Amino acid sequence: MNYRMLLFISLILIFFNGCNSSIQNDDQLIDSNVVNNPNSASGEHDASLLPVVTFEETEHDFGRIIEGETVSFNFTFTNTGKRDLVIADVSTSCGCTVPSYPKTAIRPGESGSIKIAFNSKGRRGYQTKTIVVVANTQPNVTQLKIKSQVIAPGAE
Repeated sequence: MNYRMLLFISLILIFFNGCNSSIQNDDQLIDSNVVNNPNSASGEHDASLLPVVTFEETEHDFGRIIEGETVSFNFTFTNTGKRDLVIADVSTSCGCTVPSYPKTAIRPGESGSIKIAFNSKGRRGYQTKTIVVVANTQPNVTQLKIKSQVIAPGAE
């Protein structure tokens, strides 16, 4: 009987803890004005009102690096559109590549950067990794790439 009671109490605690985890801080809220879908059922849209993410470069080559090194690069961008830019997600094609990006809105004319760290441990040869940036732009996906040639230690 004690086992069932302990299980019941555990489930109740998990349920209430899960419900409380969705509470957000006001600092993390984004104004609803930045969400604008210009597409209509007729297929016509006015993309001129959307944010535009303009990257200084969309591909970076680290060159030759020694296996085990972690290298990083900042992809710098500017919001060249007319509305606030919100980056919803940045994902990579490999767990060896870790992104870091702004979580707040970027106003028109302002700049920001997406930092990409590549860990070459366990990798050899030519490496190409893709970074997918999802934002409130049209189209909403931008692809970035990093490349390197990973060589064995002592093979410089």
